[in-house]
Amino acid sequence: MSTNKKERKRSMPHTRAIQRDRSKRVSSPPPDEKIEQWLEEAVKPAVYTQMALYRQMGLRERVLTLMVKVSFVMSLLWRQIGSVREGVRLLREEGLLWVEPVEKVSAQAMLERLASLPASLFYNILVEVIPQMQARGESRQRPLPPAVAWAQQHFSHIWAADGSVLDNLLRKVGLLQGQEETVLAGKIATLVDVATQVPAAITYDEDCHKHDHSFWEWLLSQVQAGVLLLLDKGWIDFDRFDQLTSRGVAFITRLKSNTAYRPVRVLAQTAHLHDVIIHLGGRQRQCQHEMRLVSVLFKGKWYRYLTNVLDPEILPPAVVVALYDQRWRIEDAFNIVKRLLGLAFFYTGSVNGVQLQLWMTWLLYTMLVDLTDSVAEALHRPFKDISIEMVFRGLYHFSQARHKGLADQVVPYFVRKAKALDIIKQKRPLKHLSLVLWFSLIELRKRETE
Repeated sequence: MSTNKKERKRSMPHTRAIQRDRSKRVSSPPPDEKIEQWLEEAVKPAVYTQMALYRQMGLRERVLTLMVKVSFVMSLLWRQIGSVREGVRLLREEGLLWVEPVEKVSAQAMLERLASLPASLFYNILVEVIPQMQARGESRQRPLPPAVAWAQQHFSHIWAADGSVLDNLLRKVGLLQGQEETVLAGKIATLVDVATQVPAAITYDEDCHKHDHSFWEWLLSQVQAGVLLLLDKGWIDFDRFDQLTSRGVAFITRLKSNTAYRPVRVLAQTAHLHDVIIHLGGRQRQCQHEMRLVSVLFKGKWYRYLTNVLDPEILPPAVVVALYDQRWRIEDAFNIVKRLLGLAFFYTGSVNGVQLQLWMTWLLYTMLVDLTDSVAEALHRPFKDISIEMVFRGLYHFSQARHKGLADQVVPYFVRKAKALDIIKQKRPLKHLSLVLWFSLIELRKRETE
């Protein structure tokens, strides 16, 4: 009997539902002046720095300038406009963001520009804004998860890395025209700072079938000594682990159940914890450097964490477990950019157009994280307690309140209306202990008895 599994067919009901919802929705009103000013202060200077490169490329359109294109794509995403055609109507009638109305423009002309405008210009704008948002996040005083606060004493940055497949293309252009099968929009790999939630680096590949391993060279080019990486176990690669260790880059990941290793010495061993220095690999393939394996028994199952930080004084077992749990911050980021900011639906089927939307979506995500972090600081709450989604949706209520003379500044308004707008996430009843909480309690009791 054949053991080959039949490949599951991909469907598009989710993407089509988003497309239909967007196309039938009435266009949302323009952002409040304060919101426009907030976006303009961060983005407009970055656009100006690209003007020299823009001209070097021979892009001298008199009507659809770079500033117009950036404000157009930002507005499509921020206001969740249903289509390029509808966006062009708004551009002609009322202008978008800091751009005045532009009458002599058609939807066809805009689509052509989105398909041909070098995506590197939008990427450069994103790259210029990210360090500003990162610096602002690092300067804020709000509670951090204990494991993150501990690790910050020993590492320059704590980054979570992962890849994610983008959704389906519904409109196929160029070489994709006429293809009947589902075509995905590509794959991204991202590094997210778990302390600030700001993306540290992002890359894109139009081949959606690539494994996460294909992003290793990119990942190695982004990290430097002193960084701590949180990796999914899909990234396991002995040679790459040796490269990270040689460069002074630390990592924590989960160990696959079939991975071979040989114990070298025991650091700690109890009924619920094994902390061991190991040689990773079997006879054919081994890591050159020693690794550390932290195994925790929880509800009858052993959870195994691999790290190249051998000193338990730098990363105690409880911190290793809790830090790996912070890897979920990158999944939160993917969820926000896809579900809330609309990266599950693409306005054009061209690879270039997909990248323009991709870079601008991450830019808006970074701005939204900065605003949410400001609210967290003002409320003296950890970032994880504040709902990014409700902050985004609350901007409408701020605009209404400001027009009535009931509010003037965004953050103080959100602080005052935190409960009414559900800015603070509701605590769910604790039905069972998580591994992180359970292990933290075990470690606390052990210290009390010592």
